[in-house]
Amino acid sequence: MQLLFEKFRKIIISWWADSNIQTRLMVAATLVVSLLMSGLTFWAVNSIQQDARLQDNRFGRDLGLLLSANVAPLVADHNYGDLAKLSREFYSRTSSIRYMIYADEEGSIYYGIPYSETQVNSSLTLRRLMQLPDNFLPTSGSVTVREHSTPDGEVTDVFIPLLQEDQYLGVLAIGINPNPAVVTSSHLTRDVTIAVFITIWVMVILGAVFNALIITNPIKELVVGVKTIASGNFKKRVDLPFGGELGELIFSFNDMAKRLERYQEQNIEELTAQKAKLETLVSTIADGAVLLDTDLAVILANPTARRLFNWDSEVVGQKVLGHLPEPVQIELTRPLYQSAAGQEGSEFRITLTGPTPRTVRILLTTVLDQQRDKVKGIAMTVQDITREVELNEAKSQFISNISHELRTPLFNIKSFIETLHDYGEDLSIEDRQEFLDTANRETDRLTRLVNDVLDLSRLESGKQYRFEAVDLLQPVEQTLRTYQLTARDQGIELSHKIQANLPPIWGNYDLLLQVLTNLIGNALKFTLKGGKVVIRAYPLADEQLHRIRIEVADTGIGIEPDDQAAIFDRFYRVENRVHTLEGTGLGLSIVRNILDKHHSSVNLVSESGVGTTFWFDLNIYREDLVSSATDLSIEESQEIPAS
Repeated sequence: MQLLFEKFRKIIISWWADSNIQTRLMVAATLVVSLLMSGLTFWAVNSIQQDARLQDNRFGRDLGLLLSANVAPLVADHNYGDLAKLSREFYSRTSSIRYMIYADEEGSIYYGIPYSETQVNSSLTLRRLMQLPDNFLPTSGSVTVREHSTPDGEVTDVFIPLLQEDQYLGVLAIGINPNPAVVTSSHLTRDVTIAVFITIWVMVILGAVFNALIITNPIKELVVGVKTIASGNFKKRVDLPFGGELGELIFSFNDMAKRLERYQEQNIEELTAQKAKLETLVSTIADGAVLLDTDLAVILANPTARRLFNWDSEVVGQKVLGHLPEPVQIELTRPLYQSAAGQEGSEFRITLTGPTPRTVRILLTTVLDQQRDKVKGIAMTVQDITREVELNEAKSQFISNISHELRTPLFNIKSFIETLHDYGEDLSIEDRQEFLDTANRETDRLTRLVNDVLDLSRLESGKQYRFEAVDLLQPVEQTLRTYQLTARDQGIELSHKIQANLPPIWGNYDLLLQVLTNLIGNALKFTLKGGKVVIRAYPLADEQLHRIRIEVADTGIGIEPDDQAAIFDRFYRVENRVHTLEGTGLGLSIVRNILDKHHSSVNLVSESGVGTTFWFDLNIYREDLVSSATDLSIEESQEIPAS
């Protein structure tokens, strides 16, 4: 029996686990309805029975009082014959009475119906005593009622004390049968409730079987089909012979699957092409791009990011923190986990000390779904800002240097002018002349500084210069004429050695004149009396280069090796170390910028105490240079934003 019950329990559990929500709701609703109806029915039956008991109790109490009033005088006179006669008539006329028993003061039964005294005393002449209720009070005159069950049904026991002139004569016990109409109604109600309960569950079982055969199985087939379609297999079909709405649903599902299959076949190539285009676009952008999932595993990394992070091996599918450079890993570990948790991205500037020192800017951006409530990944943008940092530092240094350079002559001019203003009448003519000469020199120095700054700014602003064929001898001779008197006053020999019949060079006359002027001016400044400064120009031996080399050589003090590395930087002056003539420190920087526009570079060879030679190469004029320069100027003009 226990094994059968266990097997049945397993079947029920398995059926409940496999049933759908509709079946479970139907079973739950049926159980609630059936329990509710059963409860209402049993409540009604119980109410009927309670009312019947009250009526039986009231009837038995009244009947007992009536009978005791008639039999008490007979008992007092010991007239047992009339007592028996009266009791039989009363018993025979009242169908509700099951028994009547008389007992004396001691509780000994001496008469009863439906048995007589002879039946009361057995053959062993045993004395029967009436078992009275505990709450029965013989002398109070009150009626005691109780109920008990018998094989023939419930019986209401009524105990009435027999009193005659306040004298206790014994007790009369009457058994009252329940109302047969009430019993019949109660039984009918109970039978109807059981029948309704069984009918409901039979209908539920039949409905569950019908639902499983007609609705549930086709829906399960459709669910399996939908899951198969969702997994990407568009070849799934549902073949069930159903009509009506369910048949239309199956037909629509099969039609949808066919359309999706055709769509997949038509667009798979286009999707692949779009993906390839996107990957190509990401791989060609200048900034580094790394896409991570929420577990910080690399999904995509373009070549720029691989180069900046020095990723030689494959990193796709691996944790990014294990492949980042140490400074980046230290800085980004916590922000990456915060971004994966949904926190807004942020920006970081990190210096890499790897094989090539770099400064990078890294931007973390959370990738959200269409509803923008769930994080799908993290986009990491890596920008190489090394050049930007260097330019900012150079800009700051330039501003600092020019502020310092402007402050010195302005301070000197102001000092001497204030002195002349306040003490001019107290100074001698020689002192006033000296002060004015000093202010004039400082003004010239300030003018040169401003002009050099303007020239340098104009060169770096992207201004377009006209290039043409230039006879090199002309700017050389003009430069020599400019500095001939200065060289003579300083006792320096200034000359040129220009090879005869040089072809014209490709350049800008004014810019080349400024280059020669700055180089000759520096050579004269750092050459002592009796020295020499010479300009040489000759074609290079390799005819395929089509270039002419120009040299400016002097026999001056020379430049130390430590100074040669920084001689072309802005505001860098050798005079800071050798204490020679003052300068702006911008001349050689201007020379370098001008030669950059001529697609050339300035070089030097110097030895301390021997002299210095600056040299650069210029292209010989050719017709093809004119067309290429025109195209280049057009491209550059398109890149320069309009002011």
